[in-house]
Amino acid sequence: MKNKSNDVHVKISKFLSLILRHSPATIHLNMDKNGWVNINELIDNANKYKNMELNYELIKIIVETNDKQRFIISDNEEKIRANQGHSIRVDLELESKIPPDNLYHGTASRFLDSIMKDGLKPMTRQYVHLSLSEEIAVTVGKRHGKPIVLYINAKNMHEDGYKFYLSKNKVWLVDKVPIKYIKHDRINEYGTL
Repeated sequence: MKNKSNDVHVKISKFLSLILRHSPATIHLNMDKNGWVNINELIDNANKYKNMELNYELIKIIVETNDKQRFIISDNEEKIRANQGHSIRVDLELESKIPPDNLYHGTASRFLDSIMKDGLKPMTRQYVHLSLSEEIAVTVGKRHGKPIVLYINAKNMHEDGYKFYLSKNKVWLVDKVPIKYIKHDRINEYGTL
């Protein structure tokens, strides 16, 4: 039997991702340049325009229990924003960091030809998302189809002047990954090698 409370949490988490990463205008929500929205306005507008039964306690549970830590509430508990993954332009006030030597990118095998031609691009997002581990990259890739993991030479990219940022939820972000930094001999398509 499905857990009804878990279903509600997933539904609200998806709704928050839509609103806070892609489309605050869906519920006539004001977002500042750093991606923050007023929690009370979010609640009022979600309930008014989408007939949701959203409240502060439910939002706080979603933020605290989301396995990917997608959202953060401000210190004064008046605002909320997504940690990364925006398709709209926001300044997350990220500081550039020195990345580990290698990072990973999970995607679907159907995108490999395009990636091997043009490198990794942010597409509809602000940044290319990279993972600290192969396991996380596989999970990400599964969301898009048959997963593959690309091994990224982050050390060489950084040495060549590319800036890396680490989001609050430990996702590495970079503007793009040119093809020369993807380790061609280390592409792993799951189910085969």
